[in-house]
Amino acid sequence: MARAIARGLVDAGLVKPAQIHAADPSADATSGFLSIVPGAKIAESNLQLVRDSRVVILAIKPQMMPTALREIRSAITADHLVVSVAAGVSLAQLAEGIGSRRVIRVMPNTPCLVGEGASAYSPGPEATAEDDRWVAAMLDALGRSFRLDESLLDAVTGLSGSGPAYAFVMIEALSDGGVRMGLPRNVATILAAQTLAGAAAMVLDSGEHPASLKDKVASPGGTTIAGLQALEDRGVRAGLIAAVEAATRRSRELGMQRGTDK
Repeated sequence: MARAIARGLVDAGLVKPAQIHAADPSADATSGFLSIVPGAKIAESNLQLVRDSRVVILAIKPQMMPTALREIRSAITADHLVVSVAAGVSLAQLAEGIGSRRVIRVMPNTPCLVGEGASAYSPGPEATAEDDRWVAAMLDALGRSFRLDESLLDAVTGLSGSGPAYAFVMIEALSDGGVRMGLPRNVATILAAQTLAGAAAMVLDSGEHPASLKDKVASPGGTTIAGLQALEDRGVRAGLIAAVEAATRRSRELGMQRGTDK
């Protein structure tokens, strides 16, 4: 995710590669970062990175957050904007960990890697209007974004954060169906993926409700309505709704667990 954000910032002209500093204990990770953003600078440590930066993006695993916040706390000043992409780590936890409230919590997803991200963000109480605009511009360079109340970020995690995995399962299943009906695997997979990509583009570009677009494909007594009936018989719609609910609940549970960790 750090690579996607950095590449998006450069491609959008928001920063130059030389303005980007990165730190990671893994040499493979830093070399991989430089392969995506040539010209970026590699800091010797997280502490050094913070001292050399004005905007700090914490693109780390949630379980690593307490250690990272303790490490950089002494270098954080009122001039720093801290942006977290760690799921379940609240604004209050971030502010407490670094002693600052110029924090913004972001929930991106993996399609940010190809410029098709679906993200949401929530600013802390002391984040400025300029902070808000900067994060919105960053996320919009990676796809589409929404400013939401923090209470809704767990639902974003359940929908768009986990959603790519649901889409991959659908692509795989459609491909399996094509193979079962005689199509070569490579053709079936490309047809399945392109079909989902095309359907998504129609929803986004037309502004029409998905149900209306569905009805335009399903002619009376035709092939599509027969397929839709099979989906309803097997509870596909209910299963997808349940998946979003389950992932949202799990995100809340993880946040509560981290809130009780000392």
